[in-house]
Amino acid sequence: MIRILLSALFPGGKAAKLPTLIFHRVLAKPDELFPDEVDVVRFKQICVWLKRWFHVLPLDQAVELLEAGRLPARAVCITFDDGYADNHDLAMPILRALGLPATFFIATAYLNGGRMWNDSVIESIRRCSAPELNLDDLVEGLSLGRYVLGSPQQRRSAIDQVLRQIKYLEPSQRLLLTEKLAERAQVKLPNDLMMSSEQVKAMHAAGMQIGAHTATHPILARLDAQAARLEILSSKQRLEALLQAPVPLFAYPNGQPGLDYTPETAAVVKSLGFHAAVSTAWGAADSRQFDLMQLPRFTPWDRSAWRFLLRMWRNAFRQKVVTV
Repeated sequence: MIRILLSALFPGGKAAKLPTLIFHRVLAKPDELFPDEVDVVRFKQICVWLKRWFHVLPLDQAVELLEAGRLPARAVCITFDDGYADNHDLAMPILRALGLPATFFIATAYLNGGRMWNDSVIESIRRCSAPELNLDDLVEGLSLGRYVLGSPQQRRSAIDQVLRQIKYLEPSQRLLLTEKLAERAQVKLPNDLMMSSEQVKAMHAAGMQIGAHTATHPILARLDAQAARLEILSSKQRLEALLQAPVPLFAYPNGQPGLDYTPETAAVVKSLGFHAAVSTAWGAADSRQFDLMQLPRFTPWDRSAWRFLLRMWRNAFRQKVVTV
């Protein structure tokens, strides 16, 4: 019965709709600071639902079938952003056991011991042993506030507030702030959060697709044309050299159209030879009208089957074509 309903919701052929799911991390166990983040138990359950009710396709194959008007009913794609080591260690074994393909978009500057700026913030505040953290005088001209760190909820609130304040700063200033934050918190930050080059190669050898996600994960809309092009191209070139294979898929960092990337950014992505690119705007790509350089994606991280299916249903009726 569920398959019949889903076939009507996500038809194939010339009226096809393609939902694409986005994940970032799969944790070994629930995180008290981020209880909504997906752990292995939840990820396996989601994958079982997908295996039972949908046709999970590699993203490049799904896009080609969508273009040709030959996408099967109930088609869906799985994607991951950033390149966390747990994608290799925890997510891939589940995917392989169930025979499900996925695409992993890698921010190449953080391979082999690197760390994304937001994780520097998160881990600095998570690991800080002081009961209070004063960031008012961290750098001249910018007051980030004072934070009580007595409970997990207070630490999460501090993380959210700091991330929000520095997310759209110029990258070099943002990096300086995260370094000073770690010093102020008196913590040693981890260097094993992201994948190694060998892990990326192992995922590719196992049949998983690898896509580009820029080098340093900047807000592309905030960069000039030359800098944006370099970020996109360098990630593509590094991955192609590593894998000795074409990398035709791209994911915009953060991915909100108009805010995180522009029409000019999408034009650059196309000019560099990518066949398709994904955003983080909700919706399902519609075979009758879609933009290959701005395919929508969404996050169905639900704990129950009916909530998961309800979110899939709601997403199907979101805007079908991303415009910026």
